[in-house]
Parts: sequence; structure tokens; C-alpha cells
Amino acid sequence: MSWMDFFARWRVRIGYFLAVLVLWLARPTPRWILVGGAVGLLGLAIRAYAAGYLHKQEVLTVSGPYAFTRNPLYFGSSILTAGAAVAMHSVWSAGLLLIYFALVYSFVMRREEIELRGKHAAAFDVYASRVPLFFPWFSSAPQSDSHEPAFSWARYKKNHEYEAFGGFLLLLVALVVIWRLRRT
Repeated sequence: MSWMDFFARWRVRIGYFLAVLVLWLARPTPRWILVGGAVGLLGLAIRAYAAGYLHKQEVLTVSGPYAFTRNPLYFGSSILTAGAAVAMHSVWSAGLLLIYFALVYSFVMRREEIELRGKHAAAFDVYASRVPLFFPWFSSAPQSDSHEPAFSWARYKKNHEYEAFGGFLLLLVALVVIWRLRRT
């Protein structure tokens, strides 16, 4: 099993262990929870927008946010992770979260690229040559020959994106509980 396969398969399970550790190290305050929550909501909005376009395992999605970055879900996740790091108000928690994200998702993105290249061949190569891997460009999107439909709430639901919102909300509640417990 390669590192790409390992992280693709185990990233969520490792994330549970990491969550316990970073919450233990967290030093949240109401101000930092609110600021981190606001940053995290931006990440959630980007993820939601991307999920409403994504046709997992069906077609090569190149429209909407996928015209600006090949990985808008992961870009949104990076902002969500930054929001969590801010809300925790701990250099140690932030460092662990950011290192985990950078390490795991660099492998996951490369693995998915291999899968997409294998499935979509030349179409993916053309797309990859026009659109950056991770950091989006914010100028006008390249013209696409695609006739894909616009954002779809049905696709958002099918991709279970609401789970990211629920998870982030749970994190913020946990941070409020930690703050209250440490106050007494």
C-alpha cells in the first residue's frame, strides 16, 4: 500500500485521534471561537458550492468552482481547518491541524489525480493544464466546452456535504464546553 492509499483510506480515522489531541491542547475563548467560526463558515460555503457541482465517479466536473481550482472541496477544507485552528486559540493545536491537512491532503489530491487521469485520460490532461491543482485563480474562469448544469442542491445532498457543517458545529460546541470547563 502506498502513502497515497494509506492516507486516502485512513485520513478520517486518523482525524478522530487528532481531534481528541487538538481539543485537549485547545485554549478557546469566546472571541477566538467566534472569529474561527466565521473563517470556518467561509470554508463551509466554498465546500457547499463545490459539492453542488460535483458528479462523483460520473463525469469530470470542470464547471463552477472546478473552473478555478481542481480541488475546491479541499481548498474549502483548508479554510475550514484554518477556522478550527483559530477557534482553538492554541499554537500547538493549530500546528498539528495544519501539518495534518498539508500532509494528508497532498497525498489524497495526488491519488485522486491518478484516478481521474486513468478514467478521463486526455480530457483530464487538458483540464489539468488549464486549472491549478489547489490554490484557485480569481480571474475569469477559463472557457469550458462542458455543458454541465449549474449548482444543484440535490447534488449537494447526494455528496453529503451537510455532514461537514454538522461536524464543524459540533467542534464549535465542544470548544465552548472546553472554555466553560476551564473557567471554573
